[in-house]
Amino acid sequence: MAKWGEGDPRWIVEERPDATNVNNWHWTEKDATPWSKDKLKSLLSNLVIKDEATSAKCTIIDIDKLEGEAVANNRKAKLIFFYEWTIDLNWTGTVGESGEEIKGKVHIPNLSEENDPREVDVEVTVSTSGNEADKLKEFMRKTGAKKIREQMTTYIATLKEEFSQGMILPKKEETTKAAVNKTNVTSRVFTPVQSKETKGLGVKIETTTLKDELNFKCTVNELYNALTIPEMVQAFTRGPIKMDVEKGGKFSFFNGFVCGSFVDIVPNEKLVQKWRLKSWPDEHYSTVTFTFKDKGDSADLIVHQTGVPTSNLEETKQGWHRYYWESIRQTFGFGAPIL
Repeated sequence: MAKWGEGDPRWIVEERPDATNVNNWHWTEKDATPWSKDKLKSLLSNLVIKDEATSAKCTIIDIDKLEGEAVANNRKAKLIFFYEWTIDLNWTGTVGESGEEIKGKVHIPNLSEENDPREVDVEVTVSTSGNEADKLKEFMRKTGAKKIREQMTTYIATLKEEFSQGMILPKKEETTKAAVNKTNVTSRVFTPVQSKETKGLGVKIETTTLKDELNFKCTVNELYNALTIPEMVQAFTRGPIKMDVEKGGKFSFFNGFVCGSFVDIVPNEKLVQKWRLKSWPDEHYSTVTFTFKDKGDSADLIVHQTGVPTSNLEETKQGWHRYYWESIRQTFGFGAPIL
């Protein structure tokens, strides 16, 4: 009970950014069904699954069925998501030298918040019989199902991070504070203090090497995807990004505080990037090599970064851990054991 002359803050609505839902106290619901259909179509349509070793290649040619719904709820500033989808896909594929086209279907009966995306059923059938049809069916049952589950993981991550933006509204007294805190956090990690001697072009910069080894409770492929699939990168960086994943392709995260380009890409094995912070001396880039190691029940990531300005070593290391590795673990659940 509020004291005399004082209003209960849950009911004070004048001059507040969240006047329609004070303190995020009331239950609000946002229909995510149309957005989800568009997102699932973009993730699954024309999806290519291939294996260079066996020359097997399959393509999802269309979505035959996409039925279900998705809802995002806000209750007391806590976001709760409900989604349930049944999906049927049509695919075609070839394997071997004959080039014979094999057709088939994929049925996903249980994509919902009750199931881990890595446990979603992916049922594969083929329309013909024969040796090549059997090979492609097995290929889709294993490799294809894994790729489809990864796309489901991306959908869930973007639903929670992208679609839900703006659902938790700031209180009046928090609006300025939040903006200041955001600036301070960014500055602490991505705007390290530079000495006057290191600014500008043509000045010798004292650099050092950063080495780190981390373990994630996921597969190598899942970890690789988290660093290369734009939707997943946007999810863990929690903001708009620019990213072109190819040799020479450029990227920009955290409103341009981190930028660079891809030097080498070996899927599930190695990534090499030219990488810099905006506050570093002009045109100075470090070279970062990510090496992925399969540990059976988890994945190791070995980070080797050369050319880091010595004065920024600690800030850079803290930035990697807070804004990359811990955020990836929290966003995708890679800190939990593989089931």
